[in-house]
Amino acid sequence: SQTVGKLYEDAVVPWLREVLGSRPYRANQRFVETPDGYIWSPYLQPVRNMINVPEESLPESSLGPGMWAEVSVPYLDVILANPPARSPWLQYSQRPRIYYTQVFWIDQINTDEQGQIRYRINERYGYGDLLWARADGFRPLTADDVSPLRPKSEEKRVFVDVKRQTLSCFEGKDEVFFTRVSTGMLNDLYGNPTEEWETPPGIRPIWRKLISVHMTGGSTGGGYDLAGVSFTTLFEGNGVAIHSTFWHNNFGEPMSHGCVNCQPEDAKWIFRWTLPKVAYDPGDLTVSMPGGTLVEVVK
Repeated sequence: SQTVGKLYEDAVVPWLREVLGSRPYRANQRFVETPDGYIWSPYLQPVRNMINVPEESLPESSLGPGMWAEVSVPYLDVILANPPARSPWLQYSQRPRIYYTQVFWIDQINTDEQGQIRYRINERYGYGDLLWARADGFRPLTADDVSPLRPKSEEKRVFVDVKRQTLSCFEGKDEVFFTRVSTGMLNDLYGNPTEEWETPPGIRPIWRKLISVHMTGGSTGGGYDLAGVSFTTLFEGNGVAIHSTFWHNNFGEPMSHGCVNCQPEDAKWIFRWTLPKVAYDPGDLTVSMPGGTLVEVVK
């Protein structure tokens, strides 16, 4: 097909529908129809633009005044409240932004010189950076967002198929949830086969869950630094987790450094369905062995 135009980073276009097409040598064959043509779906991140009425005050919590909030617009520009920047993603961003479905702890509200209400982001497990962002671009989370799903169901287990890049949730022999995922990459940055980033096979219990966490790791050229990763479910001692993904839409192909990347709504469903149950406050729970729901990963 003829190329009819270009899109640059953070461009927002109408997502009319998703169709099947042909992308040689790739597992993902989905294309998105826009008013100006079709775009291979991994190049686009589905977002909404939901403007909210800002909160006038913050509820009390075990950590003082604060709340969990999810970015509900395509992106928000952020202003560093306590320079210099500490997080790598801030240090190397000329125009730092946060994106749709990222979740953060909000601990202050103020009004800027233009009369715009802002929230202050204070990541519990970040580098200590404090960020201001437009308040109407956040949706406050409630206890319902993390309430358990099907809590009376027994024999729950999660099954991750690396070969097929899928995840299933079972209650006994009944499959109650199925989705495409992206597990650990099978090749390094130079295309050489590697096991360094593979999602480790085996059966392990969930041992920690967090509503939001700052993820960082890797090395120069292959590292990552990701703030506000939501609905994170850890099942391996070195930090391998099932979690939400706001930075790619290439589900069905290996993309991660070992974790199981999910679409945001899928990560949230898995977080709520699995054990242990996590309360809104504080939004983080670690359990001892034998742990929570079992996660089985097969090659």
